[in-house]
Amino acid sequence: MKIIDKLILKSYFTIFVSFFFILMSIFIIQIIWVFIDDLAGKEVDFEIILKFLLFYSPKLLPLVIPLTVLLASIMTYGNLSENYEMAAIKSSGISLFRSMRSLVFFNIILCGVMFYVANTLIPYAEFKSYNLRKNLAKLKPALAITEGIFNELNELNIKVKNKYGPNNNLLEDIIIHKQNKNNKNYLVIKAKNGELIGAENQDFLQLILKDGKRYEEIETVNNRKQIKPHSYVSFEKYIMNIDLSNFNQVDFENEKYKNTYRMQNVSQLNLSIDSLSSKIKSTYKNFSKSFYTRTGITNFKKTIRTDNASLDKTLFKDYQTHLRDYPKDIRVSIINSSLNNITSQVQVLNNQKSNFFIKEKIINLHKSNLFDKYSFALASIILFFVGAPLGALIRKGGFGFPMVISLVLFLAYHFAGTFSRNAAEDGSLDPALASWIPNLIMLPLGIYLISRASSDKTIINLENIITPFKKVFQKNIHNK
Repeated sequence: MKIIDKLILKSYFTIFVSFFFILMSIFIIQIIWVFIDDLAGKEVDFEIILKFLLFYSPKLLPLVIPLTVLLASIMTYGNLSENYEMAAIKSSGISLFRSMRSLVFFNIILCGVMFYVANTLIPYAEFKSYNLRKNLAKLKPALAITEGIFNELNELNIKVKNKYGPNNNLLEDIIIHKQNKNNKNYLVIKAKNGELIGAENQDFLQLILKDGKRYEEIETVNNRKQIKPHSYVSFEKYIMNIDLSNFNQVDFENEKYKNTYRMQNVSQLNLSIDSLSSKIKSTYKNFSKSFYTRTGITNFKKTIRTDNASLDKTLFKDYQTHLRDYPKDIRVSIINSSLNNITSQVQVLNNQKSNFFIKEKIINLHKSNLFDKYSFALASIILFFVGAPLGALIRKGGFGFPMVISLVLFLAYHFAGTFSRNAAEDGSLDPALASWIPNLIMLPLGIYLISRASSDKTIINLENIITPFKKVFQKNIHNK
C-alpha cells in the first residue's frame, strides 16, 4: 500500500471510529429514554438492563453505519481539500477516484460485514431483546397491557381501546375473555371504563370495571346443542382480583417467542414467504369457490321453469329472456331477492377484504425485511461515493458545514426509506423496489458528484442556468 493510501485510510478510519461510538452512544441514550417505563421502578438488576441495551444495540446499526460513513467521507475529503492536500495529490497525477481506492476496498469489506450483521446478528438480537422485553413486562402487568390487542394475563385475555391517566392505569372500552381448563372462552366481560389498582407488597392486581355487562356460559354434563345454560348480568361496578404471584417469579432466560419476521435470516425469510404465499393463494381459491356458491349462480339452471316443454332453450341465454318467462309480480320478487343477495355478498366481500389485507401485509413485511438486508449492506459503499466527492467539492473540514450537509443527506436517505417501506406494507409499492429506493436515489447523486469533483467543477454551474434567463431579460429590455 502506498503512503498516500495509508494517509487517507488512517484519516478516514480515525473519523469513522470516533463518530461511530459517538452516534451509538447518542442512540443508546435515546433507547433508554424510550423504554424508561419498562426499566424503571421494577427493581431489575443492572445486569438485566445492560443485557437489554446490548441486545437492542445491533438494531441501531442500519441508522448509525450509513450516517457514520457519510460523515467520515465528507470530513476526510473536506479536510484534504481545505488544507490543499487534495490539490497536491491531483498535481502529482493522482485522480480523485484513484485516491479513493483504499477507502473503496475498506467500504466493500464493510458491506460484507453489514450483510452478516443484517442476516445474523440483528435477527439474533431481535430474538433476545423481544423475549427480554416480554419478561420485563411481567414484572409490572399494567405495562403488559397494550392498546388495541388482546393481552394475556394468567387465564385472562384483556383488550383495551385506550389507556390514560398519570400511570396509564385508567382504561377505556374493555373486553375480557376468560378461558376454562379446555381453553374455551366461557366468560366474556365488556365495560366502558376501568381502573387498575395495585400495591407494591401485594401479590394481586385489582381491576375495577364500570358500566358493563358480564356473560358466562355454564358447562353441563348434558352437552346437547339445543340447551346452553348461561348467565347474563349488567353491572355499574365490578371488581376483579388478578393473581400476580406467577408474574413476580420471572425467568429472564425463558425464550419462547421466536416467530416474528425480524428474527429470521435470508433463508428463513424465503421459506416463510413461500409458505405464506401458498397459504394465501389457497385461501383466495377456497374463498372464490365458496363465494361463487353462495351467490346462487350454480343453482340458477336448476330453478329455471321447465313446466312448458315446448319453450325453446334459447329463451334462457340471459337474465332478460329468463325474466320474460315469469308473470310481472314474480319478476319483482325475483329482482328484490337478487338485490338482497347482492347486498349480502358485498358485505361479505367488505368483511373479507380486511382479513386479506392483514395477510398481504404480513407477507409484504417479510419481503421488505428480506430486501432490506441487501440494501442495507450496499448502503455503505453508495453513501461513500456521495460523501467523498462532496467533501472534495465543498472544501470544508471540521464539525461545522460538513456536519450540516451530512445530516441533510442522511435525513433525505432515511425518510425516503421510511416512506417507501410504509408504502410497501399496504401493497402500494412493490417491497423489492421500496427497499432499494433510498439507494437508487443516492447512487445517481454519487455518480454526478464524482464526475463534477474529478473535473474540478462546482456542484451546480449557476452560470449555465442563469444565462438563458439573462438573455431573454436583456432582449425584452432592448425591444422596449
